[in-house]
Amino acid sequence: MLTYLYVMLGGALGTGARFWLSGFVAVRFGEFFPLGTLVVNATGSFAIGFFAALTEPEGPFLAAPGFRQFFMIGLCGGYTTFSSFSLQTLDLAQEGDWWKAGSYTALSFFGCIFAVWLGRVCALSFRST
Repeated sequence: MLTYLYVMLGGALGTGARFWLSGFVAVRFGEFFPLGTLVVNATGSFAIGFFAALTEPEGPFLAAPGFRQFFMIGLCGGYTTFSSFSLQTLDLAQEGDWWKAGSYTALSFFGCIFAVWLGRVCALSFRST
């Protein structure tokens, strides 16, 4: 039962961080493109890749399974926004803005795959130090 509470706490913190960062990006750069969601998904992908590599069994840091669940399932799960991405892509497509819908999908997919890879690479560099 305690694990559920840790995951829910992480989810609440992640959701708050997502709300703040996507709003911050929208205020700074405008809302003509769902850049806030893209930034959240890319930074969340980086964070989960970095943390996973640091705390995996062969990693340089030992983390309790409950803490890994708190961070990876709760915090990162509450922070990233695939459902928002899906809705925003559909809205762009339904508005007939296929270029934005396509570029948003491609940037989200490749950007987040790159971010999770970069997070792992950064974390793995700790192993050689």
